[in-house]
Amino acid sequence: MASRKQAKGDRRAQIEAMRAQERARQRKVRIAWLGGGGIVVIAAVVAIVLAVTSSSGPAVTTATQVLPPGVSGQTTVQPPAQTVANNTGISGVVAYVTTGWPTSSNNGPAAKALGHNHVAGPVTYSVTPPVGGDHNATWMNCGVYNQPVPSERAVHNMEHGAIWITYQPSLPKSELDQLYSLFASQTILTSPEGGSSRYMDITPYQGLPSPIVVTSWGFQLRLTSATDPRLQQFISKFRYSRQYTPEYGGPCTGGVGTPLKA
Repeated sequence: MASRKQAKGDRRAQIEAMRAQERARQRKVRIAWLGGGGIVVIAAVVAIVLAVTSSSGPAVTTATQVLPPGVSGQTTVQPPAQTVANNTGISGVVAYVTTGWPTSSNNGPAAKALGHNHVAGPVTYSVTPPVGGDHNATWMNCGVYNQPVPSERAVHNMEHGAIWITYQPSLPKSELDQLYSLFASQTILTSPEGGSSRYMDITPYQGLPSPIVVTSWGFQLRLTSATDPRLQQFISKFRYSRQYTPEYGGPCTGGVGTPLKA
């Protein structure tokens, strides 16, 4: 029990340290835009953030995307992820062993469950895109990125309950627009640890086995079109779910990176 409390305390301390870093970064940005003793209002600044006026309104759009930084160091190789029967009620979903993580999960042998350790270096995942496993200690801010992001950070987001929608870079614009509309239609959720988010990431991904792949921790579905009704079914079932999220309550903000849409 004491070790669990210590781990929780360490995690909260990490979150607070990251928030302090982000506040310091934002102060530097404001100083750079403020001149002398007066405030110079530049019209372009208005485009940086569009206010969200409802829990499922338009996505906040930023003028500049900042990709989450990559990772370096010793490589961790993930052992082959083990699958179990699909009992989700959504056809085509591939389910993986997550026994013990979340605590209530018992869908297979514990020795074969997806890892969940924090590692400093890159991870060679056994599933494309990753469906869980060891990952970087620092998550990324959830949202839409139009360039690939480090898998080690996206996997951490899934540990907190995020849905990761990946698409082939050659996906037609009409399909991509459909994904963006789907993103904007999702409700905004608030973590008890602070921060509100749609708990979704949308990014391109090289080498996908299908035009679109939607993933949560331990579950994955391949799709040929963004209009497939199973996409919303998957999101509704697994996004920030008490049943399926390993670290339910973990934030999807306060990390690294600035998405195009949040």
